[in-house]
Amino acid sequence: MTRLLVDGVHAGFPGAPVLHGVDLEVPDGALAAVLGASGGGKTTLLRCIAGFHPVTAGRIRIGDRVVAGDGVDERPERRRIGLVPQDGALFSHLTVAGNVGFGLDRAGRRNGRVGEVLDLVGLADLAGRRPGELSGGQQQRVALARALAPAPALVLLDEPFTALDASLRGEVREQVRAALRAAGATAVLVTHDQEEALGIADVVAVLRAGRVVQAGSPRSVYGEPVDVGVGTFVGDAVVLPAAVRAERAASVLGEHAVPAPDGPGRILVRPEQLRLVAPDRGPVGRVLEVVFHGRDTTVVLDVGGARVRCRTADADVPGPGREVGVEVCGPVRFYPE
Repeated sequence: MTRLLVDGVHAGFPGAPVLHGVDLEVPDGALAAVLGASGGGKTTLLRCIAGFHPVTAGRIRIGDRVVAGDGVDERPERRRIGLVPQDGALFSHLTVAGNVGFGLDRAGRRNGRVGEVLDLVGLADLAGRRPGELSGGQQQRVALARALAPAPALVLLDEPFTALDASLRGEVREQVRAALRAAGATAVLVTHDQEEALGIADVVAVLRAGRVVQAGSPRSVYGEPVDVGVGTFVGDAVVLPAAVRAERAASVLGEHAVPAPDGPGRILVRPEQLRLVAPDRGPVGRVLEVVFHGRDTTVVLDVGGARVRCRTADADVPGPGREVGVEVCGPVRFYPE
């Protein structure tokens, strides 16, 4: 089994610590997305796992082997890690097959492994082409095939979809995810894209200021954020002042049951939880703006002086200046001051 365990890892540069006791566990065969803003330590964590950056405290275990910490600092080439960099980093003078087989020994290049992994990523018919003849998405899949070719214990992906056009990104993400699943690979994806992390990962870890502040399934991180910072980072959120009395949080959106002690704080709801209804059925808001996205629409409201965003799939939405009622569907999260 190839489980990744990052246990209390500290790392950084002289006079500039970056990671402050990072804990992360990735089960065998799972894809974990490390999600964080720029400068939060994502790349440093990836480099520590890969063996390119030293760990000053804590340890990193891949399967049953400690590869960093406890007096161990295994060289990168001995860690059995496949790396997919942001830009693919393919050799322009080699064919697709040559790139994929570059890290294999002679026996590995002869035993059909190159064709096997190219078939896995859906590029078996392009083995003789050079990188310049491929699309950006195809190049990233070649980079993944090269990383998978030596049958690594772990695959690391460093924001591999950033350079792709928005129209390609979703398709290539799905293809890469399918290839990792087919290979049974344990993988860590570093990204700052919330939709990417929530859409393809089994585990999402939110890294903030060098610490993992929350890790869990995409559904739990999105639906039950540990604080307002996580809630607003992993998706669009409506955050409003509220006060709790007798386990009822009162805000401009009405009263909501919350398991919290009396006192002031803030509630967090997702825009898709807000339903537009007749003005006599809930708190009244005035429509300020309507933004059409294709599959749904954002309606921006003024509710009691607060700016509130509602996302709806309804084709018929009220225009600016109209008054509507607002109804909250599902639980709200309350964070005491």
